[in-house]
Amino acid sequence: MSAVLDIAEKLLEELQCETVFEIPVFGGIPVSESILVSWIIMAVVVFACLLLVRNLEVESPGKKQMALEAVVTGLTNMIEGILGEEGKDYVVYICCVLLYIGLSNVIGLFGFKPPTKDVNVTAALAIMSILLITLAGIRKKGILGWLKSFLEPVAVVLPINILELFIRPLSLCMRLFGNVLGAFVVMELLKTVCPVFIPVPFSLYFDIFDGLIQAYVFVFLTSLFVKEAVE
Repeated sequence: MSAVLDIAEKLLEELQCETVFEIPVFGGIPVSESILVSWIIMAVVVFACLLLVRNLEVESPGKKQMALEAVVTGLTNMIEGILGEEGKDYVVYICCVLLYIGLSNVIGLFGFKPPTKDVNVTAALAIMSILLITLAGIRKKGILGWLKSFLEPVAVVLPINILELFIRPLSLCMRLFGNVLGAFVVMELLKTVCPVFIPVPFSLYFDIFDGLIQAYVFVFLTSLFVKEAVE
């Protein structure tokens, strides 16, 4: 019984996102561990972009440039295929979200706590997605056309369409948070029970494959909602 309590206590400690430091403005703004790790991810991405785009050639690209172009083109085509012709303006944002969530989910391999394990981070991502979906619909249809879409296909579904507007961000948030949290709990339990051999193959699944799959699912659903809003 004591072993179970020790494991539970350890998991609770790991799940807490502690305040790393405070910014001394407005009485002190706390910066949590998830925010700090997000800053690290953004810094790494910016540095990698600056490094990879140096000395690009138009006529005779090198192997590095060709590989980079293949990755960027493949990622762009994948997102464009989901968004459709009307949603091409949102490809860059969706790709950035995919890159951030993917790196956040696998950064645990380097000893950091995944930011997506913090429900505040997943909630912020979901809110940004629903704002994008709403603004895309207003931009395409106009305010009156967007409001009229709540009456489609018949006026009686108005309450359901309004409720769906609030359910979507909640479902995006909890799906991403729940899957990342569940994978983290399973890995911690495996490390506690058998810390040597068993966690290795499971780590390949939960820390890499499942993390990347969850990133794709998040942007896939967001892209589908954007496509629905602009068509």
